[in-house]
Amino acid sequence: MSNITGKVTSWTLSLAVGILVAIVAVKASDSKVAPAFNIDHTPLERVEGGAVSYSSIIKKVKPSIVSISTTKVVEVRDMFGGQFSPFGADDIFRHFFGNRGYQTPQKQKRTGLGSGVIVSSDGYILTNNHVVEDGDEIRVQVVSNGQEKEYDAKIVGGDPRSDIAVLKIEETGLPAATLGNSDAVLEGDVVFAFGNPFGVGQTVTMGIISATGRNNLGIEEYENFIQTDAAINPGNSGGALTDALGRVVGINTAIYSRSGGYQGIGFAIPVNMAENIMKQIIVNGKVERGFLGVSIQPLTDDLVDEFSLEGKQGALVADVTEGSAAEKAGLQRGDVIVSVNGKEVKNASSVSLEIASLPPGEVVTIKVIRDGKEMDIQATLDARPEDDKLIASGGSSAVDNIFEGATLKNLSNDIREDMNIPEKIQGVFVAEVSMDSLVYEKGLRQGDVIIECNDQTIENIASLKKAIQIPNRNSHKLLVYSSSKNSTRYVIIKK
Repeated sequence: MSNITGKVTSWTLSLAVGILVAIVAVKASDSKVAPAFNIDHTPLERVEGGAVSYSSIIKKVKPSIVSISTTKVVEVRDMFGGQFSPFGADDIFRHFFGNRGYQTPQKQKRTGLGSGVIVSSDGYILTNNHVVEDGDEIRVQVVSNGQEKEYDAKIVGGDPRSDIAVLKIEETGLPAATLGNSDAVLEGDVVFAFGNPFGVGQTVTMGIISATGRNNLGIEEYENFIQTDAAINPGNSGGALTDALGRVVGINTAIYSRSGGYQGIGFAIPVNMAENIMKQIIVNGKVERGFLGVSIQPLTDDLVDEFSLEGKQGALVADVTEGSAAEKAGLQRGDVIVSVNGKEVKNASSVSLEIASLPPGEVVTIKVIRDGKEMDIQATLDARPEDDKLIASGGSSAVDNIFEGATLKNLSNDIREDMNIPEKIQGVFVAEVSMDSLVYEKGLRQGDVIIECNDQTIENIASLKKAIQIPNRNSHKLLVYSSSKNSTRYVIIKK
């Protein structure tokens, strides 16, 4: 993402301006079971050379695609103020004429548009959470044999963290889409994006799978996107991304754009992920995710060198939450997670996704590298707290040339109180960091506390000086506490 200067835009056409309303999942009965879905995981027969026409596939899928319209009532106080003024929020018109708009609240309707996929014949519909989260009224339009029919829909539940929501309409005998296997898609596979862009009516666009496993885009909390160049535009959100056999492999959700319009980079939530969340919403009325309780960070080249991990991939454990499943299982700071339940993990994001896909109480086998040796650790996952914050990732002195550009101070009681640093955190406080310094480039920030250096506990600047005085050492491994994020991470400083 660092080489891309575009803007990520999650689409829903003119959903309520300004007010975001969280979806409250409807509580399901304990005996409720998910309906029967059409699922086909037969491997795709990849034959080189394109087909002349895909009309039969399009005809098969289109009846399962619905248009979703939402309406929300909002209050507007000044018809000429804020973003509702045709002249802007601070214009000459208001200067001469004053606030002659609505002086008392006036109710106004805001409408939104999106798409969805029928996934069961009895009326369950899969869509994006952002399509319906602002809706007071939700209408679903189904087109069958050229005939349009509208239904009132209710929200069964929504999951903002993955941008998945489930709707229900009261009807039977509906044409349900077939769900494919998103884990089996490959770059270059032909795909179709279905939806109702700009409200023009049912539309299908064609492209290929450009990439899989896209994350760290800042669109959703849990990201494992399929990237495609099939055109996705406003109104496509919540529609289906299908393979060449018409099986749903993703739910269209966002585009990457500098202009706000289609530029060849679209993202869809993998259907395997969406299906898991959908079933939990239908059966339990909410989504429960496993929680390990570790702070993890990506393996940079410096960390790979420092931990002697040449040829390995995974995620570094920077901290372990006290009393968590990870601590109980014996995971330690400095462990490198390389697989979860036998599935290799490529980076920190994939660890989070694998753990979040498992239910609380699940016993998970985590393979780690510790002190150069592989070992398996079994942990029983906790339930993720609803409002948790996942652990992410006396005078001034300069310590030799290593910390040039940083102002370090012993951690006093005044600093601890001002920065709200817990009592258990001991070390050297980073008061200032120059943005053009090496330590800033390597990740040291103002407000950090250096709590370890080269595996030695740091109590003050004197102990930090001692810890870096190791003959023939070209790099220094710091364990740093962030006062702004209440988390720890590793930072490697090279001479």
